[in-house]
Amino acid sequence: MKRFEWVEHPSDIGFRAFGRDLAEAFESAALALFEVMVDTGAVEPREMIEVELEAEDGKALLYDWLDKLIYFRDSDNKVFSKFDVKITKAKKGLRLSATARGETFNPSKHTERTAVKAMTYHMMEIDERLGNCYVQAVVDI
Repeated sequence: MKRFEWVEHPSDIGFRAFGRDLAEAFESAALALFEVMVDTGAVEPREMIEVELEAEDGKALLYDWLDKLIYFRDSDNKVFSKFDVKITKAKKGLRLSATARGETFNPSKHTERTAVKAMTYHMMEIDERLGNCYVQAVVDI
């Protein structure tokens, strides 16, 4: 199964990310997000950060997950290439427990691509089917 594909957008960058379940689709979405910014093939999983989030629904959780990863890129200069996501039901929606593995961005090692300014809800989709799930997102560049 392919991890993600690009989605046409006139001014920003969109992607559709795939997985066998919602958690795997969120992992693929994180990989697509960082592929927008760098060549993730050059990012070694040397450091790990943990992320815990809760949101009222899948779209809000996807937004918060990718927004948190953008925050780590902007504030700590981190880029990631490996993700492990678990999604469970919470009292008021969904809970995400995840790890992201990567390293500090190094311009001599990592080919910089497009800077991502922010997450958006524009064209966001989630389609969950047994054994075949996708999420779609657009990032502001």
